[in-house]
Amino acid sequence: MVKGYLSLVLHAHLPFVHHPESEDYIEERWLFEAMTETYLPQLDVFEGLLRDGVDFRITMSLTPTLLSMLASPLLQERYLSYLNNLIELATCECERTEGDESFHPLAVQYLEQFEHIKDLFVTTYQGRIIDGFRKFQDAGNLELITSAATHAFLPYVKTEQAIRSQIENAISVHTALLGRSPRGIWLPECGMKEGLDRILKDYGIDFFFTDTHSLNHASPKPRRGVYGPVVTPHGVAAFARDQETSKQVWSSLEGYPGDYDYREYYRDIGYDLNYEYIKPYLHKTGVRLHTGIKYYRITGQDGHKEPYRPSWAEAKASNHAGNFFFNRERQVEHLAAHMDRKPIIIASYDAELFGHWWYEGPRFIDQLCRKAHDNGQIIQMITPAEYLHEYHENEQCQLAFSSWGRAGYGEVWLGQDNAWIYRHLHRMEEQMIELADRFPNPTDLEQRALNQAAKQLMLAESSDWAFIMDNKTMVPYAVKRTQNHMNRFQKLYRALRSGMIDEAWLQEAEHRDNIFPALDYRIYCSYPAATAELHDVVQQARNGLKILMLSWEFPPMTVGGLSRHVYDLTRSLTKQGMEVHVITSHVNGYPAYEVNQGVHVHRVRTYQAHDLSFMEWVFQLNLAMTDYCKSLIAHYGPFDLIHAHDWLVCQAATALKHQFHLPLVATIHATEHGRNQGIYSELQHAIHHLEWKLTYEAWRVIGCSRYMEEELIRLFQLPADKLDTIANGVDSQLLQPVEVEASIRTQFARPDEHIVYFVGRLVREKGVHILLDSIPTILASCPNTKFVISGKGPVMEELQAQARQMNVDHHVLFTGFVDDTTRNQLFQMASIAVFPSLYEPFGIVALEAMAAGTPVIVSGTGGLQEMVNYGEDGYTVLPGDVPSLASHVIQMLQNPDLARSMAQQAVYKLATAYNWDHIAQQTIHTYHRTLHREFDHLAYQEVAATEHLNNGMKNRGN
Repeated sequence: MVKGYLSLVLHAHLPFVHHPESEDYIEERWLFEAMTETYLPQLDVFEGLLRDGVDFRITMSLTPTLLSMLASPLLQERYLSYLNNLIELATCECERTEGDESFHPLAVQYLEQFEHIKDLFVTTYQGRIIDGFRKFQDAGNLELITSAATHAFLPYVKTEQAIRSQIENAISVHTALLGRSPRGIWLPECGMKEGLDRILKDYGIDFFFTDTHSLNHASPKPRRGVYGPVVTPHGVAAFARDQETSKQVWSSLEGYPGDYDYREYYRDIGYDLNYEYIKPYLHKTGVRLHTGIKYYRITGQDGHKEPYRPSWAEAKASNHAGNFFFNRERQVEHLAAHMDRKPIIIASYDAELFGHWWYEGPRFIDQLCRKAHDNGQIIQMITPAEYLHEYHENEQCQLAFSSWGRAGYGEVWLGQDNAWIYRHLHRMEEQMIELADRFPNPTDLEQRALNQAAKQLMLAESSDWAFIMDNKTMVPYAVKRTQNHMNRFQKLYRALRSGMIDEAWLQEAEHRDNIFPALDYRIYCSYPAATAELHDVVQQARNGLKILMLSWEFPPMTVGGLSRHVYDLTRSLTKQGMEVHVITSHVNGYPAYEVNQGVHVHRVRTYQAHDLSFMEWVFQLNLAMTDYCKSLIAHYGPFDLIHAHDWLVCQAATALKHQFHLPLVATIHATEHGRNQGIYSELQHAIHHLEWKLTYEAWRVIGCSRYMEEELIRLFQLPADKLDTIANGVDSQLLQPVEVEASIRTQFARPDEHIVYFVGRLVREKGVHILLDSIPTILASCPNTKFVISGKGPVMEELQAQARQMNVDHHVLFTGFVDDTTRNQLFQMASIAVFPSLYEPFGIVALEAMAAGTPVIVSGTGGLQEMVNYGEDGYTVLPGDVPSLASHVIQMLQNPDLARSMAQQAVYKLATAYNWDHIAQQTIHTYHRTLHREFDHLAYQEVAATEHLNNGMKNRGN
C-alpha cells in the first residue's frame, strides 16, 4: 500500500540575455551551456523513460524569460553555431588525444554526446525544444508551471501594479508557448510575502512553492509541518521544500554531487590547454572559458585530480538514486505513522544543477524515476496538482516572509552591493503608474513607447542582477544591464512626458528587448479595472477630485509626527491623481504659496502674532485660514471635500464645511485625554471639547490604529461605522542606510560602546524617564552602553536632572533637536532604538527606526503594540515597567544576531503594511465613501481590498 508521495520539482530559469546588435556578449553562453548540458539531456532522459514505459511524474517551472529565449529564432541560430563549434573542437580533441588511454575515450564520448545533442535539437525538436517539454506535459508526465515574468524578487517589488504585471505577463507567455495556462507558480527565489497570495488567486494560480521556514514560522504553525500543503488566507496552496532531500543533493559537504568519482566541473580544457590551440574555439573576445569538455574527476579535496571514469560515475549515480529513494521510503514510513493522510515530500532544486553543475544529474533523475516506477509500493512520484486533487481540504495559515536564499530571508537581494537599485526601481514603478494614468487613450506611437517602458522596468526588476552583484561573479554585466534598462526607461518616460518620441530609437529598443508581445501597459493604472466601464468611471472620478486639507503644521514646521504625516500623505495622494491644497501656518523665510512635489501649499499668517496665549493664537490661525480659503474658493473654484488634521484646525474646518456645504473628513492623531491620562485643567477641557466637536462635525473620522479607534469611540461616543482605521506610514527611501564615519560616531559614543537610542518629543507620555530608570540594571550586565536621547520638549531639564541624581549622566547624552541626516546616522550607529511610551496612538518614529534597519524595543501600548510582533520584528515591553524594559534591552544587546534578524524582518514588513501608496489608496477610499459616489462598492473595493477583479460587476447593486 502506498504510504506517501515524492514530488520532484525542477526550477529552470535564466535571465533574458538577448543581444541582436552584437555577438560579443559571452553571457549568451549561459543559455547555450544550459541547453547542451541540462535541458536537452533532461528531455533525452524523458524520451528514454517514455520509450521504456516508465510512468514518471516531475514538476518543472520554465520561466517566461527562459521560454522567450528558447523561442527566439536568433538564439536558435546562434545555438546551432555554438554546437557546431563544440563538435569541431571535440573532433580536434579526438585527434589530439589519439593513443592516450585515459583521455581519448573521453574525447570520443564528448564528440558522440555533442552530435547526439545536435540531432535532438535539429531533427527531433526542429530547433524548438519547448515542443519537447510540451510533449511530456500533454502526456501527463510533466506538470509545467510558471514564474514571475522576469524573475523579480516579489517581496521587494513596491507596488501592486508592478507585481500584477509580473504575474499577468508570465501567464501570457506560458499559455502562448505551452498551450495551457499554468496551475502553479515558482515564486522567484521562493520569495513570499503577506498579501501576494491574493494576487496569485486573481490570476487563477492554485499553488506555489516556498521555503521550509515559511511554513515552520507560519501562524498558526501547520500540524503536518512541510509534509502537506497549507492554504493561504486567499485560498492558494503552498508547498514547502523538505530539508532532508535538499541536504542530500545540495550540500557541498554531504551532497551526492561532491562524490570523488563524479566529474570535476572546474577543470575544463578551456583553461587547461595551450592558448593558441584552444583560442579558435573560445569566444571571439579570446577570453578563456568553459567549453564543456572536462577530463578529470573530483578525486579529493586537494588540488590533485585523476582522469574521469564514466563507468564509475554512472554506477555512483545509480547507487545514489537508490540511496535517495530508500531514504524517502523510510522517511515516508515514519511520517505516515504520525499523520492523518499520506505525506508529500517536496524535493525542489534548480534544474541547471542536473547536468550543468552535476554532470551525472540527468542520469540520477533517470534512475530515480525508474526505481520509483519499479518499487512504488511505499512511495510514488506525484505532482502538487495531483496531490491537491486527492486532498482538496488543507489547513489555512498565514505564511512568514521567506526565500530560499542565504539565511532564508532576503539579504542576498538587499545587501551592500545591490541595495542601490531599489530606490531607482521603486521610483520607476511610480513613474510607470503615472504614465499609465496619464495616457488613457494613446496614439499608436505612444502606446508602443508605453509598452516598451513597462518592459524596461520589468527587465530591470530581474532578481538575477542583484544576485550576481551579491555573488560577485559577472558583476560588470549585471550592473550594466540594470543601468541600461533604467536609462532606457527614463528616456522613454521623458519622451512621453514631453511628447517628443524618437521613433527610430524606439524601434531599436523594441528589436533588442523583444519580450512579452502581449504586454499592455494599462496593467500599471492606479485602479486596475474589471471592465472598461469601471475604468472610465474611476478615471472620471479621480481626475475631478480636489481636496482642501487643513493642518497647522507642514514642513519645514515640524513639531511632532503630524507634519511628516501630512507631507507624505499629500505627496502620495497627488501621485494617485488627486489635486491637493494644504492650508497651513506661515513659516518665516518660506513662500506664502508654492507647489511642492505636486502639492499646492498655502502658508497663512495669523492676524495677531504677538502677546497671544496658545489658545488665542490657535483661534487667530483659524480665522486667517477661514478667510484665506473663502478667497481661494472664490477665485479658484469649488473643492470636493475638506480633510482636517487634529483639533487645532477644528474651527476653520467647521466654518468652511457649513459655508460651502462641503463634506468633512477628520484625522485624529492623538487625544488630550490620552496624552494626560485624563482631563484635569481648563485648557485640557477646551482642547477636549474641540476634539469632540471636530469628530462630531466630520462626516467620516480616520484613526491611525485600532487602539485609537477604540479611544475615539470611548471618549466621544462615535459610532463605529463612522470610523476608518488607516495606519500611518514611512517613506523608507528617506531612511536608507548611510555611511557613518568614525569621527561622527565619536561625537556620540566611544568606539567600544553600544548605543541605545531614543528620538522624539521630550514629554511625559513618551516614557523617557522609564528608560532612565532602567539604566543601572542595564549597565550592570552591559557596562559599555551609551544612551543617546534626541529631541526637545518641556521635560528636558527634568530628565537631565533625573540622570544626574541617578549618577548615570556620564552614560547619557541629550543631543537636543537633530536634523533628519543626524537622526539617520544615529539610527545606523545604534544597537537598539527604544520607545518606552506610556501613551502612543501610533508611533511614527518607531516606524522610522524600523525602516532604517535598527532593532526596536517599544512599549506595548497604543499603536506601538500593533506595529511590532514580539520576537519577530522587535520586542514589546510592559508600559511603564522598568524591569521589563531593562531585561529586553540586555537580551537584545547580548544577542546581536537575533537583533539583526528581527530588524531585517521589520524592514520587509514595512514594504507592504506601511507603504504610503497603499495608505493614500485607503484614504481615497474614505473620500469616496464620504462623497457617496456611485462606485463606492465597486471601483474602490479595489483600493480597500483589491479583490473584486474576479467578481466583475456583480456588486453594482450593493
